[in-house]
Amino acid sequence: MIQTLFAILAPVAVAAGIGVAWVRLGRPFETRFVTDLVTNIGAPCLIFTALVRLQVGAAALAEMALVALAILALAAAAGFAVVRLLGLDWRAFLPALAIGNHGNMGLPLCLFAFGEAGLALGVAYFAVTALVQFTAGHWVASGALSPGEVLRQPIVYALAAAVAVLALGVTPPAWLLNTTLLLGGMTIPLMLISLGVSLARMQVGRVPQVLFLSACRLAIGFAAGHLVVALFALDGVARGVALIQATMPVAVFNYLFAQYHGRDAEEVAGLVVLSTLLACLILPALLYHAGAGRP
Repeated sequence: MIQTLFAILAPVAVAAGIGVAWVRLGRPFETRFVTDLVTNIGAPCLIFTALVRLQVGAAALAEMALVALAILALAAAAGFAVVRLLGLDWRAFLPALAIGNHGNMGLPLCLFAFGEAGLALGVAYFAVTALVQFTAGHWVASGALSPGEVLRQPIVYALAAAVAVLALGVTPPAWLLNTTLLLGGMTIPLMLISLGVSLARMQVGRVPQVLFLSACRLAIGFAAGHLVVALFALDGVARGVALIQATMPVAVFNYLFAQYHGRDAEEVAGLVVLSTLLACLILPALLYHAGAGRP
């Protein structure tokens, strides 16, 4: 079991460690360029190729999308209650408590824990949360959302194309599958390296409060995940993916939005750092509980 868990965690730790070491060595890293590359090309291609190539039925993918929405709704409700009780700016901290790092950290864990089937379900979960983050998350942080915001997200078109392929039962041409496979393949390594770079550059402020909120993020996600898993009666890979994705630490994009809109960016950065460190401490137990370390 220990060897299985180590095999899951080692690639994630090594790739993120490369990002940390890159910064410590003083090497340049254009975070904005990499973020744009992943958001506009890598992630949409990964979503398309994962959904149409892997052997997971459309019903299972649709169910996981509903699971993601339900977990997000519960986490947002609980996060809003915590933020209000503490008297904090809800526009700064609600997205951080509701939306986890389902891309940079969640997708690699789903892949290494459950293989290609886990990746496909993890992508379905990530696609929903990414869409929510770049629409509702952006609206919460900025206080405004333009009508065309959703239509400007490449993820929307990747999802629509994948759903159309699955619904029609057609096979995309080989050149399209090979191209999206190639471009999507850069996504997970770049996400993990970028995560390491972001963590190495961030500073932690107001440690006690940030540590409490970081623990809240993980506890809220874990509890919401269990409630929804029970509600949908999930088992096997679907259960494991839902629990892993639900218990991910604060997403790096929450910090980027907070910094861009001037909403307690230092504390949100601290949330990213400390929640990630806490998540790393509980990951072996979480993966085993999710079924990754069992035959």
